[in-house]
Amino acid sequence: MRIALFGTPCSEQFTKYIQHLVSRLEAENVSLLIYEEYLSFLKNKVTFEKPPKIFNSHDTLKDNADFLFSIGGDGTLLGSVTLVRDSNIPILGINTGRLGFISSVSTDQIESAINDVINNNFEIKNRTLLSLETENDLFGDVNFALNEVAIVKKDTSSMIKIDAFLNDEFLNSYWADGLIIATPTGSTGYSLSCGGPIIIPGTNNVVITPIAPHNLNVRPIVLSDEDVIKLKVADKDQLALVSLDSRFRAFDSTISLIIKKADFKINLIEPQSHSFISTIRSKLMWGIDKRN
Repeated sequence: MRIALFGTPCSEQFTKYIQHLVSRLEAENVSLLIYEEYLSFLKNKVTFEKPPKIFNSHDTLKDNADFLFSIGGDGTLLGSVTLVRDSNIPILGINTGRLGFISSVSTDQIESAINDVINNNFEIKNRTLLSLETENDLFGDVNFALNEVAIVKKDTSSMIKIDAFLNDEFLNSYWADGLIIATPTGSTGYSLSCGGPIIIPGTNNVVITPIAPHNLNVRPIVLSDEDVIKLKVADKDQLALVSLDSRFRAFDSTISLIIKKADFKINLIEPQSHSFISTIRSKLMWGIDKRN
C-alpha cells in the first residue's frame, strides 16, 4: 500500500500525533510519499525508519499513491485537491485545525482511521466540484473548486452589482458585497456563514448565496448542478476578486464568469465511524441542550 501525506505547518502539540501516524503506517509496511514542503516542516520533528519518497506536484503524485492523507484543517484538504485533481486518489482528512467539516478525523481517531484504511473498512464518497471558465483563463489548469466559487468586491467599501444568468436566462442582479456559488461540500463553509442552507452531498445541487445583499428579499437559491451559471460584474471600471476555494484572482467588469459542474469528482474516504450527518451533528452541536 502506498500512502501520500500532505499537510501544512501545525503547532507543536500536534507533532506527537503525526509521529504516531508515521510510525503506525511504517509498522504496516506502508510506502510513504510526502509532499516536499511538508517534509521540510517535519524535519527534526518526526522520525522516519527510512527516508520517505517525496512529491511536489500533480504529476509526481498521480501514479505513485493509492491514498492521500491530508493533515491540517479544511483549507489544507482543499489544497490537496489541487494536487490530486482527476487522478481518483481517495483523500482522508485528518484535522489538526479548528472546526474541520471535511477534515473530520480528529487526532484521537487517527488509530481507528488507520485501521479502517488498512482493513478496507471504509466508504468512498464522490464529491462534486465546480469549474470556472473565463476568456482569459484566469486560473489556468487549476480552474476548479471543491467548496465554492466566490465573487467579492475589491478595494472599495461600496457594494458591487453582479448580473447572474441561469442557462442563458437572466436570473437576478445582485447588489451585495459578493456572491457565493457553493457545492454541497462547500455548503457548510463560507455559504453557511452567509446564511446559506446545508446541502447533503449526493443530492446533485449547488446553491447561490449572496454576501450581505442590499435587498433583504434576495435569498439563497438552490439549483441543479447541471445548470450553467454566468456572472458578470455590471459596474464599469469596477474591479472584483474571484476565488476558487482559497485561490484568488482579480478581474475587471469586461470578463464574464462561466460556472458549471466539473468533469471529474474528488473521492473522500469516510471511515466506518464517520458520516456527513454525524459530522455536522457533532460540529454544530445539534441535539445538545444548552440548558443542562
